Amino acid sequence: MFESVSNVSEGRAIDSGQGARGWSGVSGKRVLVTGGTRGLGEQIVRLLAAEGARVATCARTAQDLETLRGTVDAAAPDGLFTRALDVTEPERLEAFVTASASRFGGLDGVVACAGGSRGRGLEQTDAGDWAATWELNVGHTARLVRAAVPYLRTAGGGSVVVISSISGWKPGPDAQYGTAKSAQIHLAASLARELGPDGIRVNAVSPGSMLIPGRRWDRMRRDEPEAFAAFAAAELPGGEPVAPQEVARVVAFLLSDWSSGISGANLPVDRAQNAPSPDGY
Repeated sequence: MFESVSNVSEGRAIDSGQGARGWSGVSGKRVLVTGGTRGLGEQIVRLLAAEGARVATCARTAQDLETLRGTVDAAAPDGLFTRALDVTEPERLEAFVTASASRFGGLDGVVACAGGSRGRGLEQTDAGDWAATWELNVGHTARLVRAAVPYLRTAGGGSVVVISSISGWKPGPDAQYGTAKSAQIHLAASLARELGPDGIRVNAVSPGSMLIPGRRWDRMRRDEPEAFAAFAAAELPGGEPVAPQEVARVVAFLLSDWSSGISGANLPVDRAQNAPSPDGY
């Protein structure tokens, strides 16, 4: 059984809270997740709602949000709060943060999950592709956190989770994507230092290649089984890509009080994957 322990150097008690009874969870926490209708974002939203969190999410397509809400509303304590928007549009993301905090009476956590890449190899990618990739990943994350900080501070602190990628430090195509993901990892570490005095924790989560129905690795496994097997043998010690549900559980942990001692970290969730693509390093 867990008990409170005394921190002699700081002269204060660290209470284990609900740890004595088990997983403290995210029940009742107010969390905003960007890009919550597909892939990892969808799994994060579904898990948080199932665990009793109050969840807001946004995506570009209203129909996708309607579909998600139709299956999540019953699990979410107050239903799922959604808004259709592009996270790169000026002021719209910030307005959604404000509306979510108003709906929930504050915020306890945010997850920057929207991301992606534009362009291909260096010679097929122009300055606009680099700028768009940067804004979708790094710019949107910075603006999300900036807008959420007043509400997290008012709540006495909170947790920010930035979804990066193993491509942020393991080189592979395309360079604009890996560069943006690397910047997200640095951003999380820097903001953890800056916002720590307010009780706000900031961490990055770096998934490996995720097995998402209909996406790249799922298609490769179905359409090119020999190539997929070779990729798995060379780069995936676990034998297959990580599932988005596995990554979502790590995100939920970082949003929970059980991770109170973790800030400024980058947590890979990749089953010890080596290179992020079949092309190797």
